[in-house]
Amino acid sequence: MIRYFAVLSVLLLSACSSIVEGTSQEIVVNTTPEGANCAFEREGQVIGRVNPTPGALTVKKTKHDMTITCTKPGYETASFFNKSDVAGATVGNIILGGGIGWAIDSASGADNKYTTPVNITLNKK
Repeated sequence: MIRYFAVLSVLLLSACSSIVEGTSQEIVVNTTPEGANCAFEREGQVIGRVNPTPGALTVKKTKHDMTITCTKPGYETASFFNKSDVAGATVGNIILGGGIGWAIDSASGADNKYTTPVNITLNKK
């Protein structure tokens, strides 16, 4: 019985980013001027929109970067490259849980994060 709890504890601690950071993230988009239509693209696919801005979209975290492209009539199109970065709990996870914890978090996307809020300025045509 004690062995069961020890194994369970190691597995729970090893997936630290999954627990602390989660597998999805809300990204807030602000534009100047407000009222833009912003598409979130990852790997060539639109995964969601914020229309109108300001607003937020919850996305599944992955290792893949995304581009947020905003349009508004009378303004030039503007984009923001949102790089998938390493979540803060990942380092602790590697130290405490080793490879097992990192593998669990990597498979779920929990070891990644995106910049938020995103501030995009659209220039008049």
